[in-house]
Amino acid sequence: MTRDSQSLDGVEARNLTCERGGRIVFRDLDFEISRGHLLALEGPNGAGKTSLLRMLAGLLTPAVGTIGFHIGERAITDGEERAHLVGWIGHHDGVKAQLTVIENVRVYAGLYRAKPGARGESAALERVGLARLADLPSQYLSAGQRRRLALARLIVSARPLWLLDEPLAALDAAGKRLAAELIADHCAGGGIVIAATHEALNVEGARLSLGLGRQSA
Repeated sequence: MTRDSQSLDGVEARNLTCERGGRIVFRDLDFEISRGHLLALEGPNGAGKTSLLRMLAGLLTPAVGTIGFHIGERAITDGEERAHLVGWIGHHDGVKAQLTVIENVRVYAGLYRAKPGARGESAALERVGLARLADLPSQYLSAGQRRRLALARLIVSARPLWLLDEPLAALDAAGKRLAAELIADHCAGGGIVIAATHEALNVEGARLSLGLGRQSA
């Protein structure tokens, strides 16, 4: 793990309320999670799982409440500053079709300012089973292969907090096992994972159910 991964001690949310389009999605949400742990977000469609991930990433501002990323005695509450500690997988895979597979990894390594070099990028593709497709234009990838490419981007991101929105989507059984292994490895190395999912991740961790009134975890 990187120095940043080692330094993020925990994530805390207090009294969060999410409002979208004049509608309260959830209110009075409390939770905290420490380094080395997974928090699975559960609930029906529309319960606010994606909105919560976007709040944590600094992409959406809570109507009420606070979010803090803890590094020692310091609590980072500014959304833009929090974003530098986040690796993200959303509903959209973010693959740039005009680039080759390995070029996609290089682009995102640059955006994350990780810059692991060719060896690290190749190792990430090897880990997700795409090494033989490194020079293939990404437009030819299947949906499952595009999801594996998104997982490779997480590996090179060197970010301590992974925010994952339906990380098992489009993956076959082997791909789902791979995703579970990567999540478990990230937590074992001192990272934190918060994942919204309709499927069991098969990784030990806490659960937070949205859409049930006042929530806490």
